[in-house]
Amino acid sequence: MPNNVVHFAIHADDVERAKNFYAATFGWQFEAWEPPGFYNIGTGDGGIMGALEKRQIPLSGTGVRSFTCTISVDDLDATIEAVRDAGGTVSGEPFTIPTVGRLIQFYDPEGNVVSAMQYDAGVLGGG
Repeated sequence: MPNNVVHFAIHADDVERAKNFYAATFGWQFEAWEPPGFYNIGTGDGGIMGALEKRQIPLSGTGVRSFTCTISVDDLDATIEAVRDAGGTVSGEPFTIPTVGRLIQFYDPEGNVVSAMQYDAGVLGGG
């Protein structure tokens, strides 16, 4: 599997306002998911998966002001090692999203937040 960008996340203080903006602007569809304040985004045929989620830390503090993307990887443990070897910092331990896969978030050497996911078999149409 190539290391493709397969997912993005939009962080928002006001999830409803953000949802209304992206629906009106791009026609994106939103499906409530877990945890509360989290929505899967349908961007249309051929679009990548997306999420809209409540910021964990408000923007008025040190909250994320960006989209974050997720890169699919074949081996999450090898990716963790590669991130560290290349000067990045892994944020916490990997966690599992049931029926989806294992995920890490990390900071690149410039301080940007990035995610890497080892998807469960069949999630991205693979086996």
